[in-house]
Amino acid sequence: MGDSKAPKAYQTRRITFSACHRLHSPHLSDAENAQIYGKCNHINGHGHNYIVKVTLFGAIDPKTGMILNMTELKKYMEEAIMQPMDHKNLDKDVDFFKTRPSTTENLTVFIWERMKKVMERPDLLYEVLVYETENNIVKYRGE
Repeated sequence: MGDSKAPKAYQTRRITFSACHRLHSPHLSDAENAQIYGKCNHINGHGHNYIVKVTLFGAIDPKTGMILNMTELKKYMEEAIMQPMDHKNLDKDVDFFKTRPSTTENLTVFIWERMKKVMERPDLLYEVLVYETENNIVKYRGE
């Protein structure tokens, strides 16, 4: 290639984890929570098999041919996502959700923030996509 600038690309890794939660906001009354969250506000909670896709964007290193070694991305995702949340009760085991409802929107923001903290090059983080179900998906890009 005659161009001295390295081409840029998107790199995505997918993982799944299982967790339970109860949609319940500490800022609302019990009646408001029941009205807003419906069956997801059940006192005993419920669970999901979440799918998470983390996408990086950056220059392809001319020496390695990679944006980031997938082994490194896997390690970061293990630390940021799997360790704190897999087979856990999000509301009781994750401090982030003690003051806010464990919606998929808030979960996506939590994952973004955790990834930023554990990555050596957090500037590469482009997008976090969380599938709560096949049909319920939230995308976050740090805005």
